[in-house]
Order: sequence, then C-alpha cells, then structure tokens
Amino acid sequence: MKKNTLFGFALFGLLLCSICLSCKQETPKKEELSAITGTESVAKGFEIEQAMGYKILHIRNPWPGEAVHYRYAVLPENTGIELPSGEFDGVVQLPLKRIVVTSTTHIPALEELGALDRLVGFPGVKYISSAAANTRIKNGQIKEIGPNGQLNVEEVLALQPDVVIGYGMGPDNRSFEALQRAGVPVVLNGDWTETHPLGKAEWIRFFGLFLDKEEEADEYFTALGQRYKEAKELVSSTENKPLVLSGAVFKDVWYAPAGESWAATFLRDAGADYLWKEEKGTGSLSLSLEEVLTKGSKAQAWVAPSQFTSYTALKESSVHYSALPAFQNKKVFTFSKTKGEGGGVLYYELAPYQPDVVLKDLIHLLHPEVLPDYQPFFFLPLDP
Repeated sequence: MKKNTLFGFALFGLLLCSICLSCKQETPKKEELSAITGTESVAKGFEIEQAMGYKILHIRNPWPGEAVHYRYAVLPENTGIELPSGEFDGVVQLPLKRIVVTSTTHIPALEELGALDRLVGFPGVKYISSAAANTRIKNGQIKEIGPNGQLNVEEVLALQPDVVIGYGMGPDNRSFEALQRAGVPVVLNGDWTETHPLGKAEWIRFFGLFLDKEEEADEYFTALGQRYKEAKELVSSTENKPLVLSGAVFKDVWYAPAGESWAATFLRDAGADYLWKEEKGTGSLSLSLEEVLTKGSKAQAWVAPSQFTSYTALKESSVHYSALPAFQNKKVFTFSKTKGEGGGVLYYELAPYQPDVVLKDLIHLLHPEVLPDYQPFFFLPLDP
C-alpha cells in the first residue's frame, strides 16, 4: 500500500486546485457538527472531499507514531469515470454489497446503518459480541477469515468482497498487499486512534460513505453529539470534582490513561479531577506502584481497574490495592462486568459508538445526585 508524505499531499492539492478549483468543495460537516457539540471533538483521522462526479476519502495517521496520508477515490454507481493511474491508494466502486471488516468497533456502525447483511467475513468471529452478528455467524453468513494481521487471503478472495476495511497497525501488511494485487480494494480505518469520544463516533460517516448512507450517518452523529453535549452540561458548572484514579498493575507497572487520551477525556467531561490529567500523551502512562499508592491516597474514586470485576479479585491480585481509599470506601467502577453472549466485554465493541452512554454512566457514579434514577450500562460498581 502506497504511503504519501504530507509534503506530497500539499503539492498535489495545489496542483489540483489550480486545475479545477471550481470543481470541488469540502463537505460542509465539520463546522456544523462542532457547533452542535460545542467542542472541536470531531474526527481528526478522516475527511470526505467532493470531487467532480466522485468523492475522495482522506485517511490521516491510521496508526500512532508516523505521519502518513492515504487517499481513496469512491465512485458512485453506474459512472464511467476514469482516474489517472497511481493517483489514489485505492479506488472503491459503489455499490458495496459484500464487505469484510477487521475490527469489532466496525460492527456497531454496520448495525446502526442497517447494513450488517453486507458483512461476509471477519477475522476472529469469536470476539464479536453483537447478537445479530452472532446469529449470522451461526448461519454461515459471516465467515471466519483468520487472525487479524495475517488474514487467510484465499478465504477472503473466496468471499468475493467489494472492499476490505482494514485495521491499520503499521505500513506493512502482507495480507492487505496480496488482496490489493488480486484487485480487492483495502481501505484503512483509524477510528481507534481518535482521542475524543465524539471523534471515534464520527467514523460512522466513514461507513456512511461506503454504504451510500451518508445522510443516515450524519443524522446519527448529529443526534449523538447533542446527547453527549447535554450530558456534559449536567456537570459543567459543578464545583465538586471528585479526584479519580484509573488503571491497574501489570507485571509490576501501573498503566493508566495519559491526560490527552480517550479515557481521560471521558473523566474530564464527567466532572472528575483525574490524577494524571496534566500528563501529555494519548496512550498509556507507565507508573510505579509506589507513585500511584502515594498519589492515589487522596483519590475518592477508581475508574476502570483493568479486567477486575470484584474487590476480592483485586485484593488477591495485589494486597496493595486494598490500601487505597477508593477500595476501602467501595468506590471502584469497572466496565468489565458488562459482557455479550459470547463472554466478550461489550465496552470494547459498543462504547466507541455510544459515548453518551459511557458519559452518563460516569456522571451517575461520580455525581449520583445529578442522575439519581439512571441505570448504568457499561460502568458498574465492583462486586464484593
């Protein structure tokens, strides 16, 4: 798959504008959505551009650590458009009737847009929690295609997909390259790199483009943005911001969300004072147990203690956990108790497209007086 530098894109953009400035315009969605949500929390990793008779999908940095830019041409049905050779990283011809996706976070988008019946293959079907998808798996309508990163190319080709939505982890993927050589377009999806809850959710517009359901995707995201804004406003003026701890120990290292991460944004918007809110970065922090025990001695609540679902399991894992006031006061909350029919944690699959539910869960648990009758879904108190 071809990589493009930002300089190359800038040069390409200048040339294209000079040739056909009047023929294209940016899709007028970013400003509208920003106004609705009251933040700049729209996706940073993709953009849809209108060209003459077709659309261009820009994907930027679909994995961390490297500045890359992919361009895909998306052609409408029954068009005879001829594109210059080598100008795009992939060309997708609509309509798409048979789709392969590679991340469980893609499943809710297909369901929300009424297009789950187009999904024909997935790597690791046992990890899918969706009841509707599992029914189709049992009926043989969604096929196993091998582990992610090492797809069974022959199995994928046998499904005759119109497109493969890839889960980008780096520039080199032999399976994707083999599929492209065989004529199957592969489009990278980088929803997992977004750092704001609404940024992840906006990737439903990515799927709306390919499914010819852009209006439905825009309506979904607009309504979601409004619900998120309304929930955030419930605690926006509160002076009581409980000090919150997050993460847990793995092999003697305490991993916690960095201050600019997806998880830290949820805590901030839920009216919490996160212990490491000032720490730069969008991934995880590696902390010593001693540092956390010292700093966490003032925390009033503990959110997302890794995979733990009970106080007993926490203490059995490390007696040091029981020294934290949040443990002693039974103020530890986890998303690991909410599971699908196959035993998978629903948070990983559903939360990216339901950030308003996650936010309300946290507000209810951290500010019970604000949403006293609310029943949380993802985040729940630990069992004894």
